[in-house]
Amino acid sequence: MHKLRPGAVISRRKLMTTHSQPIQLPDPTGVVHLQFRRYAGCPFCDLHLRSIVQRHQELVAAGIREVVVFQSSPAELLAQKGDVPFAVVADPTRRLYTEFGVGSSPRAVLDPRAWLAGVRAVTSKRPSLPASRQQALGLPADFLVAADGNVLACKYGVHAYDQWSVDDLLQLAGQHIQPTDHRLGT
Repeated sequence: MHKLRPGAVISRRKLMTTHSQPIQLPDPTGVVHLQFRRYAGCPFCDLHLRSIVQRHQELVAAGIREVVVFQSSPAELLAQKGDVPFAVVADPTRRLYTEFGVGSSPRAVLDPRAWLAGVRAVTSKRPSLPASRQQALGLPADFLVAADGNVLACKYGVHAYDQWSVDDLLQLAGQHIQPTDHRLGT
């Protein structure tokens, strides 16, 4: 599987959110944090997304637009993630996962580094089971994409809870986004 590296350029495309809103990737008005998560009811993903939701305004103020992709159907995502304040995209066929080189691994949930987050996630919300082995073994990935499609930074997770924190993302944004690049609003 071909993984992207900083400096790669992604082609323009229109994606449809779970709320049937078209979005452009890359976003011609600013920087996108493109996240690939596991599946709609994934407890690791829920824990991580709560941290993004709690600090969403900080990300907006830093000039970052969140776009989160799940390997689940739109209906599953609406039921599980319909109230988040950013774009959520369904990719049940894993077309975008393949294009961006986002894979899976048996170590996704077996890696000891994921266990503490797994315990916190499971005790805070009843998880749903993945629909497929591919979802159960899925790995997260993060990309910071400039308005021109340039991949500014990326991270391919090696276990189910291996992704950028909000602090990591804000630090990366500070390195790549000039103050005049910031977009205000949502």
